[in-house]
Amino acid sequence: MLTSLFIRDFAIVPRLELDLESGLTVLTGETGAGKSILVDALMLALGARSDADSVRHGADGAEINASVALEHGGDAANWLQQHELHEQDGCVLRRLVYRDKPTKAFINGRPVTLQLLREFSQRLVDIHGQHEHQSLLRTDAQRQIVDDFASRVEDVGTLVVLYEELKRLQAQLDDLDNASSTRLHDIDLLKFQTSELEQADVSDDEFAQLEQEHAKLTHANELREGIELCYQRLYDAERHAVTDTVTQCVHALEGLLDYEPGLAQAVDLLNQASIHVDEATTHLRQLGDGVALDPQRLEEVERRMSTLLALARKHQCEPDQLKAIHQELTGRLAALEQTDTSIESVRNALEDTRARYDQAADKISKQRQTSAAKLSELVTEQMQELGMKGGRFEVTITRRDRALPTRFGYDDVSFQVSTNRNQPLRPLKKVASGGELSRISLAIQVITAGVGRVPTLIFDEVDVGIGGGVAEIVGQRLRSLAQKRQVICITHLPQVAAQGDHHHVVRKHDDDGVRVSIVPLGDNDRVEEIARMLGGVKITDQTMAHASEMLSRSDNVSKPPALSAVE
Repeated sequence: MLTSLFIRDFAIVPRLELDLESGLTVLTGETGAGKSILVDALMLALGARSDADSVRHGADGAEINASVALEHGGDAANWLQQHELHEQDGCVLRRLVYRDKPTKAFINGRPVTLQLLREFSQRLVDIHGQHEHQSLLRTDAQRQIVDDFASRVEDVGTLVVLYEELKRLQAQLDDLDNASSTRLHDIDLLKFQTSELEQADVSDDEFAQLEQEHAKLTHANELREGIELCYQRLYDAERHAVTDTVTQCVHALEGLLDYEPGLAQAVDLLNQASIHVDEATTHLRQLGDGVALDPQRLEEVERRMSTLLALARKHQCEPDQLKAIHQELTGRLAALEQTDTSIESVRNALEDTRARYDQAADKISKQRQTSAAKLSELVTEQMQELGMKGGRFEVTITRRDRALPTRFGYDDVSFQVSTNRNQPLRPLKKVASGGELSRISLAIQVITAGVGRVPTLIFDEVDVGIGGGVAEIVGQRLRSLAQKRQVICITHLPQVAAQGDHHHVVRKHDDDGVRVSIVPLGDNDRVEEIARMLGGVKITDQTMAHASEMLSRSDNVSKPPALSAVE
């Protein structure tokens, strides 16, 4: 609910603060005192379009703050959480309007766009009498009222989930169908590529091994000559072979050990060298025996390397990556070949979800028909008591094409109204009279008070064109509605004002420049204000007694409960 409104330099208001409470708050005052300024200012705080002319003369800009107490876990509080604008101490809406620069909007001190501010404000306040914030004129709000009245919020939630699943599956199926147009070509290409690589029978590290073998075959002569030369010098030389030389040195030194024991270390090293030379010559002999001139094998290796290089160029990779490329292409081919199965699976899931969606939508549609008939009857009854004798209210539900499902089923919901006998029904948004529209809105709100979502309702023209008993009934309905919601009513009628739980009077002062003030009234002041509203040049004792009686009678009026279709 709204807890306070602060206005600075707006219209003819230099500065004004208004504290608000739950229940029914009435605002009264002389014609032209500035009561509508409060609604205009509040509308700006809620995201209405701004006008530089609304800035008070002599000021550079206007400021409007609206403080709101939120229900924990409620729609508005959840919205703030989702948009990371939540604060522990309620919520403050702030709007700054300038003469020569763009307006600014804030929620809990953080700048937001006007669109975001309006989206949030729709969860807080509904103003009846000014079309800019008249939620009942929106078709989505009308559908929601019927669903809430039928107490089927959970069923509608299930339908929304099914609709989102329908969208997801349809998008998935569309993607698969679009892909299938090129799928056959891709399959043929992949089959050729995988077959070519499979026939090549590429193994890991094969190309590196081929390169090594190619180098050996190409330089076979050099290898053989070099190995033979080293072998001969180490072992096979006619004179001065390394092995013979080392052996001779060992024998000579061993004969001298008796004279110089220090030669023992040299003898050991030479013995080890002899062993290593023997091993080296044996290894050289083995390698030499393995080196052979093989032109045929060299040709085979070059042909294989040429094949692998050609495949690598085709796939734009290194030869050693061909094995991995083959595995990747094989996986892609398998996935494409399974697409037919995937399409069929998604299509079956889509058909199943669509069947469940249609069943849920048909169930909700029947519930809406029942709810619409009951709501039409009850609102029509209220209209007769609210000064629209012979008027009718009808909720019409038309079926959409079943080929075009929506989040909320196949129904289009529209509120139709005839305000006078023998007049045709017309959409609610085309009702010309602001007063009639406000009273119809009041009737709907009273009937649906127990299930309505917007916590604060403001009625600005509810008493236009009525008086007497009808005015008193309007006041009673407002007071009844205020049991469930916060209701603020700007009124000229004492019968309506007398029903208020709280009463503020708006006054305009011309002493030091035009300004507006709002004064909360106590019991005695309230009697005087009601007496003033009753009329007459002079307020007599009889007028005061009448005002006191009206206030007393309003306290004893029974408060009928809100209704729902399930009752």
